[in-house]
Amino acid sequence: MKSIIIVHSYHHKNTEKIAHAIAETLDAPVQHLQNVNTEDLRKYGLVGFGAGIDSGKHYTPMLEFAKTLPDAKDKKAFIFSTNGVGGKKKMLRDHAALRNLLTSKGYCIVDEFSCVGFNTNSVLKYMGGMNKGRPNAEDLKQAADFANKLL
Repeated sequence: MKSIIIVHSYHHKNTEKIAHAIAETLDAPVQHLQNVNTEDLRKYGLVGFGAGIDSGKHYTPMLEFAKTLPDAKDKKAFIFSTNGVGGKKKMLRDHAALRNLLTSKGYCIVDEFSCVGFNTNSVLKYMGGMNKGRPNAEDLKQAADFANKLL
């Protein structure tokens, strides 16, 4: 299935690292959302959407981008993210805003992935940050394993 991955990653490039691990397995291009022509997405059978998490949801540019998507009847998609604190329940809450936007456009979410990433937001920058070295090799392997399940 022809796939593409759309990512918004700017701070430490945590989410972009995950995007490339998934892309390698799917043999898919990675596009930064500002470079995506939304009409071109029609030629892909699977679309991945990923960004870091800020205040319990994907970064605003990703959410704003999702609002501009044309309707996509039953198009398969997956969601991924990096964040300061992990866990499946937290991931499902963090992904809710993007998931709701995508499903309202007709996307069928086939799976979701998240892992922790290096975080220096707010006061954390004065303490050297948290999750140094993440995503690490194990996180990237888990992202590749996630992609294998998508195949």
